[in-house]
Order: sequence, then structure tokens, then C-alpha cells
Amino acid sequence: MRRVTGIGGIFFKAKDPAGLQAWYKLHLGIDVQEWGGTAFTWTDSEGKPVGGTTIWSIGAADGNQFAPSTASFMVNYRVEDLQALVKILKEEGCNVLDKIDESEYGKFAWVIDPEGNKVELWQPPVGQ
Repeated sequence: MRRVTGIGGIFFKAKDPAGLQAWYKLHLGIDVQEWGGTAFTWTDSEGKPVGGTTIWSIGAADGNQFAPSTASFMVNYRVEDLQALVKILKEEGCNVLDKIDESEYGKFAWVIDPEGNKVELWQPPVGQ
């Protein structure tokens, strides 16, 4: 079983989220949306969409979306079979949080790496 198949998103905190979002939009051309980030659509070498996105998002520094980690970032990794991977990680002694979320966006679970960083695992909905 393949474990991680790609990066689904990169999330980080900022003291001034709106200011930092504006900087990235102005200077790097990132199309920051009202929700605080953007979705980069995957394309082939000719620029044609190939069925995936990577989310990039800035949130408030005082937010708790990365708890229990105190890191200022979180990486979301795409996986093919979230339930199987969570089971394997637990068997391997990893610090897997006891919560799995399911929504129209797919299935999500979290593991804490040895440095205390919260890592998000995401199984996209079928067809994405």
C-alpha cells in the first residue's frame, strides 16, 4: 500500500493574516480568496488539469487549528486509504489523534510527528 501520494495542502499562521495574504497576492501573484487561501489545480506539462488540487492557506496566529502542536504550520498529505494507514501508524506506535473527520471534502486524520508537528492525512473523495 502506498502511504502518501502527494501534498494536499500547506497551512500556516501569521500575526497579520490579511496583510500577509495581500503581500503574497501582490508580490507572488497567488490568487488569495476570501477564505484566506487558494487552490492550485494540478496540470500536465501542457497546462491541462489532471484531477487534483493543492490548498495553500494563511490563518490567524492565535488560531488553534494545529493543536495540540504549537508549530506555525501544518502540511496536509494526500493518501489513498486513510483507514488502513491510520491502523498501520497506530501499530507502528505513532501518536495518531483519535479523531477521523468525514465531509464532502473527503476523510481527514492527524498524526503528531516526533518533533511535535501536527500532520494532516487526507483521503480525497472518489474521483478527485
